[in-house]
Amino acid sequence: MILTRIKTAVLLASLSGILMLIGGLIGGSHGITAALIIAFVINGISYFFSDKIVLSLYKAQQLDRSRHADIYETVESLSRTMHIPMPRLWIIDAPSPNAFATGRNPQNASVAFTRSIMEILTPDELRGVIAHELSHVANRDILVGTIAATLAMAIGYIAQMLEHMVWWSTFSRSNNQKEGQNPLVLLIVAIIMPIAATLIQLAVSRSRELLADECGGRACHDPLALASALEKLEAHARSARYGAQEATHTATAHLFIVSPLTNSGIAHLFSTHPPTAVRVARLKKLYEQLFIERGRGYGS
Repeated sequence: MILTRIKTAVLLASLSGILMLIGGLIGGSHGITAALIIAFVINGISYFFSDKIVLSLYKAQQLDRSRHADIYETVESLSRTMHIPMPRLWIIDAPSPNAFATGRNPQNASVAFTRSIMEILTPDELRGVIAHELSHVANRDILVGTIAATLAMAIGYIAQMLEHMVWWSTFSRSNNQKEGQNPLVLLIVAIIMPIAATLIQLAVSRSRELLADECGGRACHDPLALASALEKLEAHARSARYGAQEATHTATAHLFIVSPLTNSGIAHLFSTHPPTAVRVARLKKLYEQLFIERGRGYGS
């Protein structure tokens, strides 16, 4: 768990480093400041209203407590265990079983379930999924994701500025000679850095998914149930047909416990989620670790 948190910090620091590097190539802090302001405004709106936006996109309805009392009891129990307020619960229509958490902080959190997820998962598996989603809330992953998105977006803006500088410099050779900058190098940087920033942003997302798996597996005391749920959800995601909802799922894929989009080969580099096989293997290892810890506890 500690290593995963360190990895997230290193990735965010890398984004900051890229931002400073491109800003330095431009030759001042004004470009960085302007890009950060624009990025903060755009992502600030997303941070405060993303829950309402995504719930509206999926036409979410509040989960009926009288019909799903077992789910409410599970969420309340896990919320107490994780020391967070009870989130609002929603149900959505989607082609495949899935779930996601959203909200800018634990006090304004929501957890949404598709109708079919409650049909295909056992109570223990569903408890594992709930624990995973509540871990996102407890770990403030919406905030972490917003910070990563802000830095990546700022890098994109500054890279565009740098690209315009390169093209403008072709008409002003004197400026190039004065500043001693190679236009070809600047152009390469302007193209590569936004791609690197996007890859790092996606790596942050994958890192937080692994952290939520671990925290959720510990909270529900049954990592194998969560692993089993992930395998079932992945299998259904592969066979789903989204049609008109494809664009919606592309924009919100990072929220779900299992990506509603299928990625193979090199496309995994651009995935918001780690491969399910990797997640399952880590959860099985966590189970073995917890089993050993329990054995030591009983022996003391």
